[in-house]
Amino acid sequence: MSNSSTQQSGTGTKHTAGAYDVRTVISALIGVFGIVLVVMGLINNSGEEIEKAGGVNANLWTGIGMVVFAVLVALWTWLRPVTVDPSTIEHADDVTRANH
Repeated sequence: MSNSSTQQSGTGTKHTAGAYDVRTVISALIGVFGIVLVVMGLINNSGEEIEKAGGVNANLWTGIGMVVFAVLVALWTWLRPVTVDPSTIEHADDVTRANH
């Protein structure tokens, strides 16, 4: 069994889930929030806020961590895509129609 994004099967070609993969959505959301925190940590870093966080620029470091996590999840999604076999979708449709 190979891990390519388009594999041949008996009834058709397997396709990757692409944007429908939940890891893509998670990566995008965490990445956007991480970028916002990085920007806020760079722009709005008053001494009072840093003092509240124990002397650490919490927005900056949390944002950097979130961006790194988002990049790792996106890399995971790209390296190990979810493949969808059209025959299983057709079978699920047949079962759904038979039950209704």
